[in-house]
This record gives sequence, structure tokens and C-alpha cells, in this order.
Amino acid sequence: MEVLVIDGQGGRIGQQLIKAILSRYPEVELTAIGTNSLATSAMLKGGAAQGATGENALLVACRRADVILGPLGIVIADALMGEISPAMAVAVAQARARRILIPLNQCDNLVAGVADMPVGRLLDSAVDELGRVLKELA
Repeated sequence: MEVLVIDGQGGRIGQQLIKAILSRYPEVELTAIGTNSLATSAMLKGGAAQGATGENALLVACRRADVILGPLGIVIADALMGEISPAMAVAVAQARARRILIPLNQCDNLVAGVADMPVGRLLDSAVDELGRVLKELA
């Protein structure tokens, strides 16, 4: 099972997400793709088995993934302060993988109807959803 975590900027959301996943599902091997080297480094420090940086790495990883996790912005061109290129957003959106998106109301993208929750609760919810997907795909 290929589980992919994508993040940008400083990679803190991805790092926290990886730590949370591995604490509940230590058998899962995670791949981290950062839009920049700082994000990739943070996610590797969080425990990802492997990582890569940049647009082409993201395009290739999305073709192989069974599950993709990350902030909502990974499916929006120019999100994460411009770090998500149109090609990156399309690759995530068109991947055959199940996508678990974290609805962070940042960078001018607001999600109506989503409760304003602390990041920790949003990440817990994403990890819960991953558990359901892992059972479904097993």
C-alpha cells in the first residue's frame, strides 16, 4: 500500500500528520513529497520512510499512490503561497488514489461549512479516515 503525504512551506502539517499516522499505524510506510526541501526535510524528521522534493517528484508519486493525504491546498493551483503549480494540483486531483484532504482555512482558500477546529483535531480526523481507508483497501 502506497501512502503519500504532501505538504509545502515549512512542512509542519505534514510532519505532524506523519507522526500521528505512525503512532496509530506503525506498519504503514509513508512517502513524503515536499513542494520545497524544507517541507521534505521536516516530514522525513517526522518519520516518513522516504521523501522527495518538487513538482516532478509529486507527479510521479501521485501515479503510484493508493492514498494521498495533505492540506486542501494540494488540489488548488497556486495554493500554499504559490507552491502548488497547476500541474501538481491536477496530478493530485486526477490520481487514482483516495485523497484525504485537511480543510485548513489558509492562503485565501476558505471552506464553508467546516467547523473552525484546532489543527490537532483536524489531523486526528484525517488519521481516523486513513484507518477506514486502510481497512477498506486491505
